[in-house]
Formats: sequence, C-alpha cells, structure tokens
Amino acid sequence: MEVLLDPLVNDEPPRGAVLTIGNFDGVHLGHQELLRLVVERAGELGVTPAAVTFDPHPLKVLKPDAAPRLLTTLPQRLQLLERHGAAAALVLPFTHHLARMPAHTFVRRVLVERFRVRELFVGSGFRFGADREGNVDLLAAMGREHGFEAIGVPAVMEGGEPVSSTRVRRLVAHGEVEGAWRLLDRPLFVDGQVFTGERLGRRLGFPTLNTALENELYPAHGVYVTAVHIPSFGRTFPAVTNIGVRPTVYENYTTTVESHLLDFTADVYREKVRIFFFARLREEKVFSSTMSLVAQIRRDVEATRLWFLQHPLDDLDLVLP
Repeated sequence: MEVLLDPLVNDEPPRGAVLTIGNFDGVHLGHQELLRLVVERAGELGVTPAAVTFDPHPLKVLKPDAAPRLLTTLPQRLQLLERHGAAAALVLPFTHHLARMPAHTFVRRVLVERFRVRELFVGSGFRFGADREGNVDLLAAMGREHGFEAIGVPAVMEGGEPVSSTRVRRLVAHGEVEGAWRLLDRPLFVDGQVFTGERLGRRLGFPTLNTALENELYPAHGVYVTAVHIPSFGRTFPAVTNIGVRPTVYENYTTTVESHLLDFTADVYREKVRIFFFARLREEKVFSSTMSLVAQIRRDVEATRLWFLQHPLDDLDLVLP
C-alpha cells in the first residue's frame, strides 16, 4: 500500500480516487464496511480505493486529558487498512492549524484539489473542520458543486448497539477480549519488544517473554489464552499471557506483560513480537506461596492447551506483522 504523509505539503496522492475518511482506530466492523464500499466502487470505476486518516488522534491535540488510549498504533492501523483493501492511505498530521481549518477549505484543498475525488464514503455521523461544522450534508452539497458524490453510511450494529472504537476500547479495558474479537472481526493484538526480566518464570519452571508494549491500550490485568508471533522464527506459538503486577506472590504496582509459550524455550530477547488475545482465563491473583502460584500456572497452561485443541491455531485468521 502506498502511504503518503501530509499531502497538504508535498506528497502527491492518487487522483480520481474513491475515498473514505476517519480515525479508523482498530479498523472494526464499521470501518470495514466503509472500506468494502470504497473498494467495490473503486473497482467499478477503475480507480484507486484510498483512505485518509489522522495522526495523532484529534483529542490528543484538542483535549489531551480526554484523549482515549488507542487500540492500534499508526503502523498497525495502516496494515489493517491495507488488509481491507485500501491501495493508498494519506496520514494527515492533526495539528491546531488543521483543527481550525474551515470545513469548506478542507474539502477544497484535500478532497478536490489534491485528490480530485470521484466518490466519498463516510460514517453518517462524520464531523470535521473548525468547530466540527462539516458533516455529510455539507459534503454532499460541495460534491454537487465540485463534481463528486458523498455517501453517508449508517453505523454497523452488533447486539443492538452501534459498533464503534469507543465500544471496543471499553471491552478491551475490561479484559473482554472475546467481545472485542467479535467487533473487530479478528483477534485483538498488540506489538512490543521482548526484554530481559527477573527470570522468575524460568525459576518456577515456566519461562516467560517479558514484553514492553508499543500499544497504548491493552487488556485489563488477568491471565489470557494468547498466541505470540515471532517474526525471526516465522511462526506463531500458543501461549498463556499474564498482564498485571509481578511478582504475584508479593504486592507491588509495576504492570508487566509476561507470556509463557507452550513447548518453546529459545532466547528471543530484544526481538519484536505480536501477541494475539483469544480468551480470558481468570483475574489476576495474589498467591500466598510459590507452591500455590505454580499449581495455578499449571492449571492455566492446561486450560490453554484445551482451548487450542478446540480452536486450532492454523484455523484462526491472524493479522501477522
């Protein structure tokens, strides 16, 4: 996928494209429907399907205290946009200058002058421009003036509620990774780099990969059925991942992400890995003794093996880095 940064300055986007615009955090079912329509229509017209997104998230600039912790990093977001058919993506740096840009100016400078957009698909509640004055009605009116069509797409519903990034974030923050899976149509994943820990797991007989995450948002403290993809091995390994404070025999407040890979012992320190979350086994616990901790880890490992017997890893649709 072609990725362009700041087309307002010096990059040249594809002309005559079919577009969608949004933050696209998580690229959930609602975003996927927009992308499906864009790809389908671009194919009919013989033009490029493209997406325009923003970085950082607008609230990080306008209201930092209210800004959400995001589901995806920018590289992850771009990978997911490409996975769902975007052949080009423009990343607009979100600044106070862009926030103050009138909606009419944004349409003329980005959609008309830079893209010469043919058709535009956005969520029916999409707002943009200074004071959020721009909406689907304004896009449609300016489209008639400048020769493009703007289509507002209703929200995708699941369980009687609209699918949204906010809803997915709430599920993840509560450890409900299976619910997040439904709304994302893929297992939740996070990326990070393995670092050398205190090797407590190895001393207990269950060596772990300690991972410093790149993602802002990750599941609530607890123990999860996961898989860890290690690019240098070209393989994905079933795992049990604990998110919480370590060591769990004692009380402290340092959050760690530790994954015990089943039947894997190689040294991968300093490597970048991707962790997929499938199911929550239990809440985090404080144990009264090392013996009780080891017994619980054994139960967690057996529960994880059983989960993978019922859900073979090769059958899961994983987004590999």
